[in-house]
Amino acid sequence: MNELSALRGLRADAPLPDADELAAPRARLTAVLRQETRPERVAHARRRTLLVGAATAGALAVTTGIVATLPDDSTRAPASKGPQVLSAGASADALELAAATVEQHDGTEPGPKQWVYEKSTVFVQGEPQSSEEWTRWDGTGHANLPGIPPSGDISDFDPDQLQVWYGPNQEEKRKKEGYDDRSQRQFYRFLATLPSDPGRMMKRIREEHAIGSIEGETRAQRDWREISVLYRSVLIPPNVQAGLFRAFAKIPGARVTTGVKDPLGRAAIGVRVSYAEKTPSGWQGRQEFFFEPGSYAYLGESRDDGEMVSARAAWGVVDKPGARP
Repeated sequence: MNELSALRGLRADAPLPDADELAAPRARLTAVLRQETRPERVAHARRRTLLVGAATAGALAVTTGIVATLPDDSTRAPASKGPQVLSAGASADALELAAATVEQHDGTEPGPKQWVYEKSTVFVQGEPQSSEEWTRWDGTGHANLPGIPPSGDISDFDPDQLQVWYGPNQEEKRKKEGYDDRSQRQFYRFLATLPSDPGRMMKRIREEHAIGSIEGETRAQRDWREISVLYRSVLIPPNVQAGLFRAFAKIPGARVTTGVKDPLGRAAIGVRVSYAEKTPSGWQGRQEFFFEPGSYAYLGESRDDGEMVSARAAWGVVDKPGARP
């Protein structure tokens, strides 16, 4: 499935903030998360504090712009003694802060002839394998590095040569033939129609998304699996970004973790669940999503069974295949 949506604002002219500009909002965000350790925490009062703080954190997200290439150091992470799992109440507050932040992202679409770029890394038996992909917004083109070898004689095949494919209009094919796949533009526009309320949003996704149900699976397990597929998209409308964070808060056992690192070793905030027994989909153990502290950009995910360990190193919108943000 070739589905995409807006983890970031799409304003190419927006300047990146410098370290001094980010220091104050990051410090406020850190202070809010650390309040979790107080046993006498009053949820209602803290929620008001978090929502006020979200306006500052949201400014950070909006000014970050269209391109995201994240560093491998820990300068973005709040000081921590190591990974900490927040309580249920503090996790809900942190997820509401994330939702309030990403709601302020710019949801401008790319042009039909622009290309969505993603550099990703998957881990196969613990070994990283990186690749780059370009997908044209209207669904008529795709490009890869390294290239995919053809069948038959590959003696002249060069994996380091950009491989570009152009094809028939995917959107027209879907309209005429009931083709299951959507162009990135079609999927983005479908997501943009979803209600922001997390319960109604996930209901629509369960009804209209193509991954299908599994006998015996609980609604929470299905929602977690749906979210895992959605985050494989690079561009997600702001209302859906916010809805996904609020949907996390409704999944029993979901917790926010601080002081963690993503699969590439970058400082991150996590959202995790843990399945003591194998689910009907075959998942067991800890499942965790990783987000960049402050902007809440998606960084990757991991599963204890090792079947899914992936990270997004860079992404953005460019004007031609082979170009990088």
